[in-house]
Amino acid sequence: MPYVNIRITREGATAEQKAELIRGATELLVRVLGKNPATTFVIIDEVDTDNWGIGGQSVTVLRSPP
Repeated sequence: MPYVNIRITREGATAEQKAELIRGATELLVRVLGKNPATTFVIIDEVDTDNWGIGGQSVTVLRSPP
């Protein structure tokens, strides 16, 4: 029973894009490991850019204009 957790910043990923991520991750596990798609879980967590840090700064700060 595979469990895949995808974390992305909350910046407007569409429902269609998220559906494609779910399909793609599931298909990868089926193709590479022979897993059953009916028991493969894919969870997408969307995180605010204020709550995601890289190199000591939030993504919000890193992406703000100079």
